[in-house]
Parts: sequence; structure tokens; C-alpha cells
Amino acid sequence: MQKARSTVGRALHVFDHSSKLRNVAKEIESIKVKVKEIYDKKMFGIQSLHGGESSRRSPPQKRVPMVEEENVVGFDDEARKISSRLTNGSEELEIISIVGMGGLGKTTLAKKVYTDPSVEFHFYNRAWIYVSQLYSRKEVFLGILDSLGLITDEMYKMNDEKLAGELFSHLRSKRYLVVIDDVWTMEAWDDLQMAFPKTASGSRILLTTRNTEVALHANPEGLPHHLGFLTHEESWELLSKKVFRKGSCPLELEDIGLQIAKKCYGLPLAIVVVSGLLLKKEKTRDWWKKVANDVSSYVARDPKQCMDVLALSYKHLPDHLKVCFIYFGVFPEDFEIPVWKLLRLWTSEGFIQQMGQECLEDTAEEYLEDLVDRNVVLVAKKRANGRIKSCRIHDMLRDLSVKMGSEEKFLEVFKESAQNHSLSSISKYHRRLCVHSHCLDFITSRPFGPNVRSFLCFASEEMELLREHTSFLHEAFRLVRVLDLKYINFPRFPNEIVQLVHLRYIALSGNFRVLPASISKLWNLETLIVRTKSRELDIQVDIWKMSQFKHLYTSGLSCLRGPPAKTRKDNEDPFVRRNIQTISTVLPDCCKENILARTPGLRKLGIRGKLSTLVAANGDSSLFDNLAKLDNLETLKLLNDTFPLPPSQCQIPGLPQSYKFPPNLKKLTLSDTFLDWSHISTLGMLPNLEVLKLKDYAFKGTQREPLDGGFRLLRVLHIGRTNLEHWNASGHHFPRLQQVFLKHCSSLNEIPFGLVEVPSLQNMELFWPTPAAAASARIIQQEKQEGDIKDNVFKLVIYPPDI
Repeated sequence: MQKARSTVGRALHVFDHSSKLRNVAKEIESIKVKVKEIYDKKMFGIQSLHGGESSRRSPPQKRVPMVEEENVVGFDDEARKISSRLTNGSEELEIISIVGMGGLGKTTLAKKVYTDPSVEFHFYNRAWIYVSQLYSRKEVFLGILDSLGLITDEMYKMNDEKLAGELFSHLRSKRYLVVIDDVWTMEAWDDLQMAFPKTASGSRILLTTRNTEVALHANPEGLPHHLGFLTHEESWELLSKKVFRKGSCPLELEDIGLQIAKKCYGLPLAIVVVSGLLLKKEKTRDWWKKVANDVSSYVARDPKQCMDVLALSYKHLPDHLKVCFIYFGVFPEDFEIPVWKLLRLWTSEGFIQQMGQECLEDTAEEYLEDLVDRNVVLVAKKRANGRIKSCRIHDMLRDLSVKMGSEEKFLEVFKESAQNHSLSSISKYHRRLCVHSHCLDFITSRPFGPNVRSFLCFASEEMELLREHTSFLHEAFRLVRVLDLKYINFPRFPNEIVQLVHLRYIALSGNFRVLPASISKLWNLETLIVRTKSRELDIQVDIWKMSQFKHLYTSGLSCLRGPPAKTRKDNEDPFVRRNIQTISTVLPDCCKENILARTPGLRKLGIRGKLSTLVAANGDSSLFDNLAKLDNLETLKLLNDTFPLPPSQCQIPGLPQSYKFPPNLKKLTLSDTFLDWSHISTLGMLPNLEVLKLKDYAFKGTQREPLDGGFRLLRVLHIGRTNLEHWNASGHHFPRLQQVFLKHCSSLNEIPFGLVEVPSLQNMELFWPTPAAAASARIIQQEKQEGDIKDNVFKLVIYPPDI
């Protein structure tokens, strides 16, 4: 086993030196594969089962991942019992707990109940919040208020007691259901219960916890709902659904499949992970026998040995996915991980192998899809186009990633006060330091990490770091490549970091108004994320000197410096930066030709400011005309911000003609533009548009007429906050439409019945619609469900459900 760990350690270590080894990688690849074939069995201590797949791989076919809904097995009776306890019984507030070990499906069962139509109808006010081991009362209360649709900007400035009062006041006269997921201690419940009024309105709180004592403490008189293991039959049903989807198991595999399911001893998580193992190989008796034998040797007769089953799944990951899986250990427990952030981190760490001409970020996304397909990563949210927006990892799998990372000196997680660690003796052996609490204690203890490549801090509450505590950074972490201090507030820009010449990824928050020109010295920098409380941000950085730079994210109104004028006599422009993929958000003035012409690889662009200056003609052209030259631009956000004047007084006169838009634009967001609906025809003519989001009075007017021949590829339509009253549409207006989201369309009288004729329409969500619009949507639902084939059932969500 020690030999196995050392071998895996070398595999992980190679990613930290990828830049040095890249030139010889091809030469050693063939040797590596041959050696791997010999040592696979020995390195994992498995006699009859091969180890990981070859680290070589051909580029997988580009696809949108098919993220299926959780296959819930064995929970029907459990769900009925809990639903009954929620909707019946005493009018007094009751706390109901679901108790069971990790991996049994407590959260899955709670979600099944929470989304049950009868429960949705019974409870007008519903909220869901994760608590986990480390939590902030303020963040929990903010999360509940947000889930109830009550959040305001002022609330972020309140302390936790004030927030508890706001929540208490709102719920006092209401019947509510609040799910508090993953409560670890009695103290956690004591911290939170003050916000929930004990009125006689039939309200309920549903807890999930691993600890029976927590459940009894929350409700000494109530019986916790203990979640048991699946039966052998239920285990096989779950395994079959995961492996064969809607198909059936071949007869020659059924007996072995039953053995595999039985040897998982009823733990759903083990079954799901093993099914991912089976999915990635040919479905043959020999392969299934090897899995069955190996699962048996690890699990034996103790379900608590599930960690070894999960480790088995890890061992069978290809080398390039192992390091990506272990990296999930840097994130706190129950942390919902934005995919864009994860992909940027992976690429900055050097984990992603170049596949021909494919963009590294695209390859990284394929890695993530592969991990999802193998059931080791969970999808938290999907984007409107079906791609993964955020992801999570189960607690037990995260524990495994932390364990493996620590053993291999790949990462070290600090969750306790710095005084409990000998920082000088620990950090120097590890490549990545991840601080999940007591961030200030950790930093002020002046840790020293001569070999640290990544330093990431996560905090439940924002904290401010004084200048004297940042001066050590460049001395302590000279080799650092990733610096993520987003949860720490800097009163000024920490100039010390510009001495960290290896930096590839920076995420900072603060009150600063300027990004100094000295950042331009960081020639290896790829990603710069800056969240500032200042409305405006002066970017003095000369990105034209930074040949590796790819992504810029800022929260303030900002403008890029233009490149120097071209002086060479030949046709080559030395300031073209094809690597730059993301610029968001910048002022309209940044859309000058001398800037956009030098970023031909731009894929995402966010523009915020007075948009009339963007579309206003200056002679025969406008700034907007320069966008047409961005052949690779797929995502464009146009946010009309005219502070201090309201956007309604600074509406833009119209849209440029469709041919002036980027030719390959797939996703467009407009906000506060106050355009007349007659201009919608321009957007309908965009040839590749798939997602259209019209937010906060992007369009105004009471009547919208249909557009014939437009929106040929549109799949997602989002309309939010408009005074639209009448909307006419039919099937041939949106031939490929799949999803419709209508939010706060408080004047809309009816959803167009013609949408019934759209064969591809699968989902419609209405938030705070008029009763008439809700009624018409239900008629559409009835017509769609009666006409749809079984595999394409139309789904309707209306919130609140009793409208």
C-alpha cells in the first residue's frame, strides 16, 4: 500500500511541474503505459482488477452532459410518512428530523418531500438551507430570507440578530416549511431556533442530521425518522437504473449484478459510485465478476467500510482525473462550487492536458463531465443551455479526497484555530494550503510554505485584513501560483503580491478603487478576479504586456487601457492577445476598435454602463460595430447602468441591425434597456442565438406581436420584470424552444396557447404570475402532457404554487 501511495504521489507531483515536463511528456508516454500495465495490480493491492485507465485519451466527443434527475429508490414509503407528518397533525410548530449515516440519502429524501406537489401546495412559504459543520448564523439567515424571496441589499449590512428578527417577523403570521440540511451539533440548532416563531399555524421545520442526539435535542417529544439501508431488491433496482438508465439488464449479467448490489450492503452512495465504475467499461461477465470480487473484498460485511468502496472508484479513475478529483478537497464541506471557478483553478494548477488545438477550458469541462458521468461529482445547478453551472461532492467523497490529498502531501486543510497546528512544520511539506475557518488566525500566525503552490481561504463571514498582515505573503509563498483570498476584505490593494512572479490565478476582495499597473509584471497571470465595494474601478493594468492572460472579472465599472499604437511596418501586430477569453464587466468606452480588434479569441463579454454611448452613431459607425469582428464571442451581457439617473430616463433608442452583432453569438442578456417590443425582431434574426435573457425591463410595452421566421435556434427564453400584457406566439415562431422562464411579469394576462404547438418545449417556470397567466399555463400543461410521448413530459413550475 505504501508503494501504491508513493506511485500515486508521483502522479500528483507531476502536475506541479507540468511546465517543466511538457517538452518530454510525449517521449515518456509510451513507457508509462507499458509500466502501468505491469504495476497496476500491485500498486492498488488488487489481484484480479486493473487499476486506472491509461492517462492517454482521445478527445471525447463534444456534447452537453445529460444530467439526469436523481433515481430515487426505496423512498416512496419514507416520503409518504414524512409528507404526512408535515401536512397533518398539530397546528403547533413541529420539528421533524431525518437521521442516518452519511451516504444513506437523507438529503435525497428531504428533497423528494420538499418538492412533492402536495407539500408545495400546503406550505406557501418554503425555504431550504445547508448548515454543515462550519456555518455562519448570518449566512444561514440570509440564505433563508433569499430562499423566501425577501432578500434586500440592506439585509447584507445587518448583523445576525437583526436578520433573525426580520425572518421572525415575516414568518410570525405565516405557515412555513424550512428544511435545515446537515445539522451536526446541538449548538447549531440552538443558534438558529430563535428565528422561527412558534405560532399555531401548522408550520414545520425538517432537519437532516447524522446525530440522533441533535434530533432529540431539537424536539425531545418527537420521534426522529431513522433512515435505514436499502433492501437487496432496492439496491439492485438502484444499480440497474444507474447503469442501464431506462433499459434492462441482460440476463447473462443479472446474477452478477445482484451480487454487486448485495455486497454494497444497502448504502445508496456506494451503489451509485460502483455504478459509475460499471458504466465506464464494456458490460461483460468477466468485468462484472472482477468488480463483484473486489467489492466483496473491500466491503466484507461492514457497511461502514464504504470509504474503501469509494476508494476503489478513485483507483479506477484515469490519472488525469485523479488529481482533479482530489482537488475537490480544497473546498469546504457542502460548498456549491461554481463551474467557471473550478475550471479556471484546474487550468491554473496545470492539471489539464492540451488536446490538439482545443481550448484548455473546454478540455477541463470535459474532465468535469467525465467525473459526473462516473457518479463521483454531483450536479448542483444547470445552465439554461443544459451545461453544468455549479457542482458539489458528497461529504464522504470529499472526506476521501482530503484524506488522499493529505497522504500524498498534495493539500492540507485547516479547519481549526492556527494555535492548534504547528504551521512551520506542516505547511512546508504541502503543495496546497486550504483554510476553511479562522482565516485571520492562520494568516496572522505568519505561516511559511516554501513549496506551496496554492493558497486558498474560505470563510463563512467576510473579514478585513490589515496591511501589516499581508507583508509576509511574498516571503512565505514564493512559488505560489494560485492565490484565492476572495473572502478576505483588503482596505487597499496588497501590492506585495506583485512580487509573486509565478502567480497564474488571483481572486481578491476589497475597498480599492485602483488596480495598479504593477500587476502587469505578473507575466504568468491567467485569471484576475476582483470584487470591490467601490462603484468604479480604475484598471491601470497593461494586459497587452501579459502574454498568458485569459480572464478578467470585476464587479466595479471599469475600463481597460488601450494597447500602444502599432509601429511595425509589417502586418504582424505585436499586441494581439488571442488568449483573452473573458472580459466582464467593462464600460461601453472599452469597445473601441483598438481594443476589440486585439482580442479576437474573446468568448464572453460583459458591458455595463450608459449603453446609449455604445449604440450611438459617430459618423457612419458606432462602438457597437466593433463587436461584429468578434467571431468567437458566444456570450454577451448588456447592462444599462445610468446611475444616478434611473435607466427609464436613459433608455437606448434601438438596437443595431442583426448583422452588426457577433456572428456566432449564442447567449445574450439585456437589462434595463427599456426597448420597445418592435425591436425584438432584430434579436430574432441572430442566426446562432440559443439563450435570450431579457431582465428588468429590457423591453417595455403592453403588446408583443409574433415574429415569423425568427429565433430558429432559440432554446431558452427568459423574461423578467416587464409591463407586457398581451403576447402572441405559435409553434413556428420558436421551432426549437425548450425552456421558458417568466419572472415578475405582473401585467401579463395569458401565456400564448400557441406554445402547445412547440414540440420541443419541455419546461415552463412562472414566478409571481397573474392568476390568469397561471391558469393559462396549466391549460398548456394539460394539453402538452396529453400529447407528449412518455420520454418527453412537459413540466410546469408556478411559484407561489397556489396562484
